[in-house]
Amino acid sequence: MSRQAVLAELKILRDRVVGVLETAVASVDGLLVAADSEGARPEVLAALAAATLGLGKRTGYEVGMGELREVVIRCRSGYIVVYAVRQEALLVVLADEGLDVSRLHVESRPTVERLGVLLAGA
Repeated sequence: MSRQAVLAELKILRDRVVGVLETAVASVDGLLVAADSEGARPEVLAALAAATLGLGKRTGYEVGMGELREVVIRCRSGYIVVYAVRQEALLVVLADEGLDVSRLHVESRPTVERLGVLLAGA
């Protein structure tokens, strides 16, 4: 896996979706792979996103809604969105209040697919 290729995907997503502030990719156990981040502490973000992903997966399983696609958290100042990247990783996106969540979902799906391919080659 090329860390630079992962970072390139993160920057493309930030450029394509207005409101995206920071992004990171981590393993499901919370280890940081790469971050396009200026304010958040990437290692802490990776660990918390992994916990969020795990809780979302477990909840989806318990209520019989199938495999988790994403978890969206809305806060006073914006959004935290965590996407599952295959079974072994995640993409976390921090965005401001002006985020078009639907647009993010449309743009993130191919990004998640490409990240899965990049990480599988690791």
